[in-house]
Amino acid sequence: MCRLSRWDQVARDWERFLAAGPSGATAAVRDGRVIGSSATIRYGARFGWVGMVLVDPAARGEGLGSSLLTHAIESLHDMTTIRLDATPAGHPLYLKHGFIDECGLRRMEAATVVVRDGPHPAITAMTADDLPEIAAMDRVVFGAPRAELLEWMYAGAPESAVVTRRSGRLAGYGFGRHGFEFEHLGPIVAIDAGMAEDMTAVCLSRRGGRPFIIDATCHADEWMEFLGQAGFREQRPFIRMHRGGQLPFGEPHLQFAVLGPEFG
Repeated sequence: MCRLSRWDQVARDWERFLAAGPSGATAAVRDGRVIGSSATIRYGARFGWVGMVLVDPAARGEGLGSSLLTHAIESLHDMTTIRLDATPAGHPLYLKHGFIDECGLRRMEAATVVVRDGPHPAITAMTADDLPEIAAMDRVVFGAPRAELLEWMYAGAPESAVVTRRSGRLAGYGFGRHGFEFEHLGPIVAIDAGMAEDMTAVCLSRRGGRPFIIDATCHADEWMEFLGQAGFREQRPFIRMHRGGQLPFGEPHLQFAVLGPEFG
């Protein structure tokens, strides 16, 4: 189903949902074949996340997506707030289920990347020792705890994980993961756009020759200009939405790329 819809997830991504909360992972099966899915993750008591609402193209138009979404919402019945990232095609369905818009995201794709040369002495490779400090900053920026998910990200692609410091204090971090077709960078968190650009340039230069995707926030024109100059073009938009709770969640102005629509 992922390949038919040009989704980039691999088995490791699906396994993460099962490890995080098997009761929230659902498969729709017909004649012994999986034709739909949905999954959820709980970020502490702050909010739940719905992802992987996917229906086989041959089974669409039968109300299966709505049933899978309803099941996901019911599995998070005790959460005050539920969030998700919608595609334009799925947006009307989520509106019908009481979700409202937060902001737009843009999935940016680059078949080849061009990044500026030059040393970036403030950018260093992430180590396991950095993770507790990163998790503490991320809890504020993302708006909920997700230390285990960040540890999983680091374990899967340590070569794409970087940090930057200012006056000895953590000022930004970036992660990556391997997809079926693309290298996926995110989350990318920094105290300013220039720092986000420098971290991204380092990550891109380390993985030359591979196509990349970044699920970028659009609040900083300088950041979007950098991505365009590096060879990125919009593949598809997403709409971040929530049901219950109040904005803002975390510090969105410090988020330059999200982990992905399935994880938040």
